[in-house]
Formats: sequence, structure tokens, C-alpha cells
Amino acid sequence: MFEIGSLRHGTGVWIYSDADYLVSLKGIRPESIWTMLEKVKSSLERRFPSTTISTRRPAVVCKFSDGTVEVVPGYPATTGHWIAHPSGGWMLTHPKDHNAYVNGVNSRHSGAVKKLARELKVWKYKRNVPISSCYLEMRAAKYMDGQDTYSAVWDIHGALKHLQDVGLAAMNDPTGLGSRFTACSSDTNTADALSKLNTAVARAGRAKAHWVAGESAESIDDLKLLFNQ
Repeated sequence: MFEIGSLRHGTGVWIYSDADYLVSLKGIRPESIWTMLEKVKSSLERRFPSTTISTRRPAVVCKFSDGTVEVVPGYPATTGHWIAHPSGGWMLTHPKDHNAYVNGVNSRHSGAVKKLARELKVWKYKRNVPISSCYLEMRAAKYMDGQDTYSAVWDIHGALKHLQDVGLAAMNDPTGLGSRFTACSSDTNTADALSKLNTAVARAGRAKAHWVAGESAESIDDLKLLFNQ
């Protein structure tokens, strides 16, 4: 069992981000992801009988009084772990390799990748956008991997516009090791996320235009609207 996710990796958002752990299970991987998730859920319910515990693929979610912990169960593969795919079935994950990729791009941009990932996650949480945090982080890293410099106002618009241009399509694992990253867990969530993304791109675009024109107060107003501040 080891900690994964944004809090461990430095891309978490205060209050909103949960603590995430990957639990490596022994035995033979079952055919159904639900067999694994229900067994882990039942085990945690016996251990924490007064805690609300539910499943939210790929995790079993424990809502303690002082915070939420997401337990991601998985079975070891030749490389990485098999975990439940958010939209069903199994997927390969390599969290340590993914973190190494983000850290590599982040170091080349003096910490800008993690700043941008946190900004995208703040937008997600403040505007209630049903997009995977992991997807946003990997898209932020991939976007910055193709940039020479970083500017906060320019690149929040650039990253959101990139998400719009690809239509929140599934993303190949940039390490070449695991399964594709999906943005949303259902068609309904995708439609909702795309609608909110279109609004976000327009607001970020106005903020950038005002910034270029030297209208900093107006730019800040648009950014506040973007992040629901």
C-alpha cells in the first residue's frame, strides 16, 4: 500500500483534494472489477463501521469525519497494476512512472506544470466540472511539454483551449506504459464538462485579451469569474 495522487505529488487543491492510496492485492485477478471493489468495500466497512464507505471507480471512498480517503485496489501486472477503469473494465496504471513524467516536465519549466495543473483543478472544483483530476494533470504536463516558456494568464487559456480542441478525448499514456487516460466517466458527464469548458475558454480568452491590452483589472475580473471567486 502506498500513497498516490495529487496530495502526495504536489498538485492537490486545499480542502477539495482527497488522500489517495493504491493497495496491491494478492491472489488471482477476478474477471469483474466489481468483485474486487465490493470485497475491498466490505473489508473496510468491517474495519470502520461508523464511516460512510462507497465505490467510485477506480476507488473505494472512505468519508472520515476529518477528511476523505480514496483506496484504489489493484492487482500487480508485469509492470504497474491492474485497476478498475472509471468507465468499466480493467486498466493498467503506473503512478510512479506518471509522477516521474510530470516531475520531469515540471523541472524544465521551473514548477510551472504543477501550477497549471492546480489551476485546472481549481476550475474543476469551483465550477463543479466532472473531469478526472488525473486527466487534467496529465494534459497539463503534455501541454507544457510542447511549450518553451510559461505565462500564467496565457497558459491557463492555452491549456483550456487545448482541452476544447481535442474535445476531452482520451489521452495516450505519455510514458507509453499504461492504458489511455479518460476525461469523464460517462457520456452525460462529458456533455456537461464540454459545456462548462466552452464557457471557461471564452472567459480565459477575455482575460488574456485584457492582459495583452494592459487592462489588468479587467483581466483579473475575468479570471475571478473563471474560477468562481
